[in-house]
Amino acid sequence: MPVHAVTFSDLDDLSPLFAGYLEFYKVPRPLAEIRAFLEQRLDRGDSTLFIAHDSAGTPLGFTQLYPFLSSLALAPAWLLSDLYVVPAARRQGVGEDLMNAARAHAERTGACGIQLETAKTNLAGQALYERLGYVRDEVFFTYWLSLA
Repeated sequence: MPVHAVTFSDLDDLSPLFAGYLEFYKVPRPLAEIRAFLEQRLDRGDSTLFIAHDSAGTPLGFTQLYPFLSSLALAPAWLLSDLYVVPAARRQGVGEDLMNAARAHAERTGACGIQLETAKTNLAGQALYERLGYVRDEVFFTYWLSLA
């Protein structure tokens, strides 16, 4: 499964995938708004995205990482903010390939680790993450302050 870092030329493939991701989480947005958001990420270089295609070039999934500094480790780290695979391509290794691309990127950039969150109901995702060596945090809770 070919996976590569996203460039501006991937926006036509990436935007509908991102729309599917937002629909999965029940927060749909207009495609133009999604594309503008993604274009801004690439323009600013404030995230790193990877996209997977099948051998025919059909887009199958993506992941997005944001850099941050781990105060506890005194080192750079990555937040794996988004991972999405189209329903027809699930359980075929696409998610694993995207996760492995994220890990390779984190290792290349000298990160101390990758952090992610997932829905408590996302059992398939949890199984994938744990199979790849991610450990569920049993010490800290996540909180969110909405400023919308």
